[in-house]
Parts: sequence; C-alpha cells; structure tokens
Amino acid sequence: MIYLSFLLFASIRLLFLRYSIKQEKALIAAGGVEYGEKVSFLLAIIHTIIYFSAFFEGIIRKIRLDSISVIGLLLIGLSYAVLVYIIHLLGKFWTVKLMIASDHVYIDHWLFRKVKHPNYFFNLIPELIGIILFFHAWLTGIIGLPIYMIILMLRIKEENEVNKQFKRNI
Repeated sequence: MIYLSFLLFASIRLLFLRYSIKQEKALIAAGGVEYGEKVSFLLAIIHTIIYFSAFFEGIIRKIRLDSISVIGLLLIGLSYAVLVYIIHLLGKFWTVKLMIASDHVYIDHWLFRKVKHPNYFFNLIPELIGIILFFHAWLTGIIGLPIYMIILMLRIKEENEVNKQFKRNI
C-alpha cells in the first residue's frame, strides 16, 4: 500500500507539473516573462526531496495506515482540491513558476484579497505536512520543512516585488 500511495501522490503532482509546463510554454510564446528562476528551481528540488525522503522514511518505519496517516491523507486531498480551485481562478496565468504574461490581468478574487499567497498556505504547506504525516516521516519534517519554509519565504518576497511592479504598470 505504501508504494501505491506514493505512486498516486507523485502521479497527481506530476500531472499538475505537466499542466504547468504547458501553461508556461503558452505564456512564454505570448511574450510572458519568468521571474525568480533560481528560487523556483530550489522550491521544486526541495519539494521533490521531501516527497522521496518521506516515502523512504515510511518504508524504513514500515508504516501502516493509522489515524495519523489518515489525517495526512486528508490534508493531501484538501491541498490538491485547493490547487484545482486556484488553477481555476488563475486560468491561463497559473504556473508553478513566477511568471507574468504580456496580457496579464490582476485577479481580484476575495481569496487573493483575504489571504496573500493562498496556494502556498492552503496547498503547498498542507500537502507537504500531509505527506510527512502519511508516511510518519518525522525526520523529514524536522529537517525538510524548515528548509522549505526559508525558500518559500524567498519566493513570497520575490512574488510580492513582482506583483508590486506589475500593479504599477496596469
């Protein structure tokens, strides 16, 4: 079951990544610009490391499905649902990278007004916490999450700067 679960989680994440790559190509072809490439790369690397590290830690621990795993599974499911909703809201402008399209439109939805960076706080962080809980990957959480949070703070800082510049230009 642990192998199938990991395969399912990784496959879903890869489907989102594949969709993002399609969106990125379309945005670049239409004159879009990417910002913060290094931080995006680091986020992708540490996200992947946390996934695999949690999986291997789960194998070593010989985990079984229990209440902690179920909580993790619920967090993962909710985080994916939030991601689908955010993709829906952002439409052609959504990617995992920090990009501004040549025809970019500021999305003035209540979620973005009330919660800055909802994708990070309602998708990415809960997803990783869910993965860690599902696989009982305490060491991965203790080491990986603080590193991820530092990189995520850099990403948020970059995104705030880009948004500030973008809003000035519209």
